[in-house]
Amino acid sequence: MAWLSITLELDTLQAETLSEALMEAGADCVALDPAGSRTCLSALARADADPAVLVAGAAAAAGLPPPVFTVAPLADEDWVRRSQSQFGPIQVAGRLWIVPSWHTPPDPPAIVVRLDPGLAFGTGSHASTRLVLKYLEKNIRKADRVLDYGCGSGILAIVAAKLGAGEIAAVDIDPQALETAAANAGDNGVMVRVAAPDSLAPGTFDVVLANILAGPLIALEPLLAVRTREGGRVALSGILESQAAEVVAAYAPDFDAGVIASEEGWALVGGERK
Repeated sequence: MAWLSITLELDTLQAETLSEALMEAGADCVALDPAGSRTCLSALARADADPAVLVAGAAAAAGLPPPVFTVAPLADEDWVRRSQSQFGPIQVAGRLWIVPSWHTPPDPPAIVVRLDPGLAFGTGSHASTRLVLKYLEKNIRKADRVLDYGCGSGILAIVAAKLGAGEIAAVDIDPQALETAAANAGDNGVMVRVAAPDSLAPGTFDVVLANILAGPLIALEPLLAVRTREGGRVALSGILESQAAEVVAAYAPDFDAGVIASEEGWALVGGERK
């Protein structure tokens, strides 16, 4: 299959924000290459995509002016080779590693999640994802019922399962993400119920996770509140520190919420259902 490689050079925080928005807008994968105060952002899109529409839509969603970008064709084998050179094992927390399939786990006794960069966002390399993974490593309780809303690659659901959670559901509006999440769960030997949001069975969860963007998270508050049991917990990411107060305010009617962690300009908002 042929692909388009879309390349942009931005301030580091803008690049991180736009990387999330590009995935929401329809890019198949993104990679960030920091260089001082600037970052090169590379996005992969299918050959029939309109790069101008994709970039403009992502910039609008992220609240950024349309950036300058370049486009080049990319063959399948070139993408695989580039991905394997860029992605290595990631130590997310003391005992948790995200390891691509072509690497040997650096610490075999640790909890290892096998995950390759591919056609859905979420390899653990982005600060917003690491914030949730660190939260899970410290807070998942045995047999917790967990909902990963906007699952992408399924990384959060898979890690929750590896840490001992019980029933786990992963939902996404993107069929490609659902297919990828199901495959990744199988590759890691864990049970995750994958479904589109409108196909998810009724019920509440002990822990609800969402690593999306601030705007969609605010809009989703009523839905996520309904899915969180009384006394249950929510962990929300994909939020710039400058946006955190607005997200906290949106969740205040139903949650005792606040900023519980931050990293590299990104915030994790969490709290307990009232």
